[in-house]
Amino acid sequence: MKRASFKEIFGWAMFDFANQAYTLLIITVIFGDLFTRVIVGDSETDYRLGNLLWSVALAVSYLMVVLVGPVAGAIMDFSAARKRFLFASYVLTVVTTGLLYFVAPGYIWLGMLLIICSNFAYAIGESFIASFLPELGPREQLGWISGFGWALGYVGGLVATAFALVMLGEVSEENFDRIRWVGPFAAVFFLLAAIPTFLWLRERGRARRLKGGVRSYLGIGFRRVRATIKDLRHYRDLATLLVSVFFAMAGIYIIISFTFIYGAQVIQWDEQVRIWMFVTVQLTAAAGALGFGFLQDRIGARTTYLATLVLWIVAVTLIFSTPWLGRVVPMEAQHVFLIVGSVAGLCLGSTQSAGRALVGVLAPRLRAAEFFGFWGLASKLAAIVGLLGLGLLQVAVGLHASILFCALLFALALVVALGLNEARGRRVAEEREAPRSSILP
Repeated sequence: MKRASFKEIFGWAMFDFANQAYTLLIITVIFGDLFTRVIVGDSETDYRLGNLLWSVALAVSYLMVVLVGPVAGAIMDFSAARKRFLFASYVLTVVTTGLLYFVAPGYIWLGMLLIICSNFAYAIGESFIASFLPELGPREQLGWISGFGWALGYVGGLVATAFALVMLGEVSEENFDRIRWVGPFAAVFFLLAAIPTFLWLRERGRARRLKGGVRSYLGIGFRRVRATIKDLRHYRDLATLLVSVFFAMAGIYIIISFTFIYGAQVIQWDEQVRIWMFVTVQLTAAAGALGFGFLQDRIGARTTYLATLVLWIVAVTLIFSTPWLGRVVPMEAQHVFLIVGSVAGLCLGSTQSAGRALVGVLAPRLRAAEFFGFWGLASKLAAIVGLLGLGLLQVAVGLHASILFCALLFALALVVALGLNEARGRRVAEEREAPRSSILP
């Protein structure tokens, strides 16, 4: 199989460029901190209620992805309608993110509702755009292509968040009239930046149509998902990967959702350090995605993925130790945390990119959307377990101690991934490239 044109790969990667702005502005850097400390604002209880409600809202949105993703993927494979599904998720993300402007202090339930809707649309769009990856090049080049997309995503996040931080200022109740514009800003950025995706990315595959309308397509979706679940015994290594991804993504979603909350509440950093942390993480994440993507095509996806998991365990241990490291070295804890953030940044881009590329290597191309639907299911189910687990733990023992939960999750991901045989999994995928006529009407 030939690699797609650079123009098409660039168009595909621009969706990563666009949606990373949502992750950073809404989930990681600004709105998550705004929700916990200003919208809920329970400082008398160390923001534990705000942290818990934030975890619940995100977990509910990911549960919706778990329920919808695999069936939607099966329907897309059958009807060759991935761009239409992707466009629907894109529009829903833009609209619901823009409406976050109306979430004021005390409007807790409105904030939770809009986060549930916008994060559902964004998260399921991640699975939709990933399903195009196997068709963009031969299996041995998917690591570079995936890494390029993820790196470009971090560049997009850097650009969007840098502008937002300069224009909107700090997260505080006094600055609320400016900072509330973060929702509309993220929505417009996503709206404009993703346009090249819909112009240049091709819809491949043969569309099959039914006369029965929506109900029949849903029937096809459920039938294909049931058949795939039964068929997973033939995809031993892909199933192993999905279990490992479950544990790894549980840890990653905690890091994405709570790093800046942790910095504000535990490290108690200054505004300048918060900005530098954002820049550091974006640059190191982009470097990690590109560097490990390049490495993956040379030493194998499995080896690269395992290396990133080991690096994550080191990073989380350092994050937990930051308050004490600040007493040992001649440096403030917030500056130590800034250095530690560079290690976490390297992991952030590389692990997600390597996992996505591995799915592309181990999945038959004609069923890519369906299998990436299961990848999305594993990732989002992991987010539910990780975020609710951390939310409940931090109520009991505080946010600082509960961050060690992430180290346990990455260790479990590493142990599971040791049983993955990449060569065997690739061979099975290539042998089963043909569509399964037995489950088609």
